[in-house]
Amino acid sequence: MSTIHPDEYGARRAAGLEGAPIEPVNDPETLDGTIIDDPSTRPPLVLNDRSFHDITNIVCGYAENKPGRWWMPVFGLVATIASIGGLFILYLLITGVGTWGLNNQVDWAWDITNFVFWIGIGHAGTLISAILCLLKQKWRTSINRAAEAMTIFAVICAGTFPAIHVGRIWFIWMVFPIPNSNAIWPNFRSPLLWDVFAVSTYATVSLLFWYMGMIPDLATLRDRAHLEHMKNPNGRRLLPFLPVTVSRFRASAYGLFAVGWRFSSRHWMTYERAYLILAGISTPLVLSVHSIVSFDFATSVLPGWHTTIFPPYFVAGAIFGGFAMVLALMIPARELYPNMKDLITVRHLENMAKIILVTGSMVGFAYSMEFFIAWYGGNQNELFAFINRATGPYAWAYWTMISCNVISPQLFWIKRCRTSPVWIMIVALAVTVGMWFERFVIIVTSLHRTFIPGQWGMFYPTIVDIMIFVGTIGIFLTLFMLFLRFLPVFAMSEIKNVTPQADPHAGHDDHAHDDDGHDSTHAQTEPA
Repeated sequence: MSTIHPDEYGARRAAGLEGAPIEPVNDPETLDGTIIDDPSTRPPLVLNDRSFHDITNIVCGYAENKPGRWWMPVFGLVATIASIGGLFILYLLITGVGTWGLNNQVDWAWDITNFVFWIGIGHAGTLISAILCLLKQKWRTSINRAAEAMTIFAVICAGTFPAIHVGRIWFIWMVFPIPNSNAIWPNFRSPLLWDVFAVSTYATVSLLFWYMGMIPDLATLRDRAHLEHMKNPNGRRLLPFLPVTVSRFRASAYGLFAVGWRFSSRHWMTYERAYLILAGISTPLVLSVHSIVSFDFATSVLPGWHTTIFPPYFVAGAIFGGFAMVLALMIPARELYPNMKDLITVRHLENMAKIILVTGSMVGFAYSMEFFIAWYGGNQNELFAFINRATGPYAWAYWTMISCNVISPQLFWIKRCRTSPVWIMIVALAVTVGMWFERFVIIVTSLHRTFIPGQWGMFYPTIVDIMIFVGTIGIFLTLFMLFLRFLPVFAMSEIKNVTPQADPHAGHDDHAHDDDGHDSTHAQTEPA
């Protein structure tokens, strides 16, 4: 048996170094060298034989160096869209919810559709961070930080709609169980109140999970900024009229949020224990939060909503749409940022494409079972609700949903499609559109034709409806662009732990130390 560790074998093979059978990087079977189906070779998770020092410089460089020329125009565009959305929200608060397209027939529509959509988008972050962490899936290390950030930003966008849809936003505090002089308490039997507790708990735990995972990397950025300031104390000023330099400000800001992290063994032990506890807490939240969101519909008696399949159906759909959004964000990023392809490989993309294929098949099965249950139950109103979805006035929305959510992921049965960033990006965007239409179809088509034909009506979104949703897309992308610019996009310690030189039993004496001679086996994020 070979004495070469399989991780090192795969890494050297992908890097084209001597001592391993070399296959060209553009080989149609291996692509970047990670699509290796040979069971004797473990595909590398970090390409080009990167050392600990290289990984630190690459990840910190995204926050320290000036961004590419594309960053400012894109940031300006998305920030402008977010501002326009904010102006329409202000107009809504001044004028009232009558500016929306709601009516007596369809009294739940665009706002609840967008709320459920954004909550679903945020689920992939917790899945990647918590569940895959507990299952010890090493490939999650390159995408978990961005997915966690996406979770926080999506929850912020989702929370916008319950706050503004009450009409008088200054009364939103009354949904919380706070004692008041009117002795008015929320209805604890209402799933709408369950939403408040579930989403707020999910947002809190996800924020803690995301922030705590960044603490070692923030400390690395702090120390690197401090070293830069010591080397050049009279460097570029933050503002012309302030005596504070950029490096000094960065050292202070990152130091504040690093909360005294010093890379000690006690710090690492406490950190790993807390991370595991939060992963265990977050795992049931993935299943519970969107299940509770589905109870908003499932506990009603309306045809099309009153069904027990909604909780697992919504959870599968949330994971489905969340992974698609992660891909839609990270594929352009790995093309625009230098060396990011070394950390997010084609193997990572293929793994996420496989998850989209599995969850998309689950969602397609749920679509078909809805028709079967409606027919098997013998309830004519229920059967009519689903037939109306496929053949009624909103049939175009239903078949858009089917095309995007059921048909497009089937391309991933083909290896060339699930390993091609272009095809993965196309499918990811299609799934994102399809998941929005799924929520629209569930809500609007179940309401616009109810029990009595005299109460039938149509819903048409107004410009206020549309622009508020577009504005939340701008808010989401603005926050994500700021994250890419100022925070560590990757968890450096976790990425270093999946490289060959992190294995203490592999005998890699030449990689056991970083470029400055410091032991980097565990305290990998110390500044080089």
